[in-house]
Amino acid sequence: MTDTTNLTGKLLIAMPDMGDPRFDKAVIYMCAHSAEGAMGLIVNKPTPDIKFADLLEQLSIDDGELRTDVRVHYGGPVETGRGFVLHTADYASGAGTMEVAGGIAMTATLDILEDIAMGAGPERSMLGLGYAGWGPAQLEGELVRNGWLVSDATDDILFGRAAEHKWTAALKVLGIDPLMLSSSGGSA
Repeated sequence: MTDTTNLTGKLLIAMPDMGDPRFDKAVIYMCAHSAEGAMGLIVNKPTPDIKFADLLEQLSIDDGELRTDVRVHYGGPVETGRGFVLHTADYASGAGTMEVAGGIAMTATLDILEDIAMGAGPERSMLGLGYAGWGPAQLEGELVRNGWLVSDATDDILFGRAAEHKWTAALKVLGIDPLMLSSSGGSA
C-alpha cells in the first residue's frame, strides 16, 4: 500500500446503495489503515438509549463535575461493548492515546472517561461503542465496488451534535449534492 492510498484521518461516506443497514448513510472517521486492515468509528449514529451519565454510573465513575452530556454513538459492529473516544489532540492519556492525524487522537482507556466526567478531558470529543473494522484488502474491495466515497474530515463533522446532517455535510465537502447521487455505481 502506498501513502496515497492510506485513508487514516479521512472520512468514509456510505453510498446510497450500501446494502448493509448498519452502514446506511454512515460517516466513518478512519483511525487506522494499512495492509493489515482498517479501523474506523461511525461519527453520525448516536445511540438514543444510552446516556453518558448512565454509562459512567455503570462503570462506577463519579460524574460530579460533568458539565455537559457527551453523546454516545454506535461506533460500529465490532466489539460493541468496548468504548473508543475520538478527541482533539489537546488531551493525551499516556500509552492509551493514539495520535491519528491532523490534531485528532483516539483513546480507549477508562481514564479518559474519568477525565471528561471531571471536566479535565479533551476540548472536543465523541464516544463510540464498537468500531468498524476491515481485514486485509477488504476495504479496498468495497471502494472498488463504489461502496464508499472518501473525504477530508472536519471538526464539525467529527464532533458536531447534529448527527442527522453529517452525511450531507460530508458529501458537501466533496462538492456533491446528495440529490444527485445514484443508488447504483459504475466505473469507466
